[in-house]
Amino acid sequence: MSRKPPGRRADYRYFQTVTTRWKDNDLFGHVNNVEYLSFFDTALTVFEMKHAGIDLINGSIRCVMAETSCRYHTSVSFPDVLTVGLRVAHLGNSSFSYDLAVFREDEDIAAAEGRFVRVMVAMPGQRPVPIPAELRVMLASFAAPAAAA
Repeated sequence: MSRKPPGRRADYRYFQTVTTRWKDNDLFGHVNNVEYLSFFDTALTVFEMKHAGIDLINGSIRCVMAETSCRYHTSVSFPDVLTVGLRVAHLGNSSFSYDLAVFREDEDIAAAEGRFVRVMVAMPGQRPVPIPAELRVMLASFAAPAAAA
């Protein structure tokens, strides 16, 4: 089975710097696999707070996580400074997905890539609702070329 090659910085539309911490390293001297999801989540949260206008705490409509995944290509370790790249991969009716990538220092090739699927829900009750029009427009502006069509 052939594996898709890692993405490049040019494949992504938004970037957020994330620093590694000493505690992120594991027994093998590299960042433990679970920490990559934390890097993705931090970058995604900053992105949504800056661009999406989503009130993550008190909003009547919120985003909830429906699915996450991560594919590893090369190791990173403390004290690397990382950049997380983000792009909108898919826009559905009530859900959308992000592709994310961790880039080590100034490297152009992703060390790891992930996908986060979000669902818009009404509060209380967390029942799916359509993506608000203004959010849809914003998300489309960060879409990967295939997702924009």
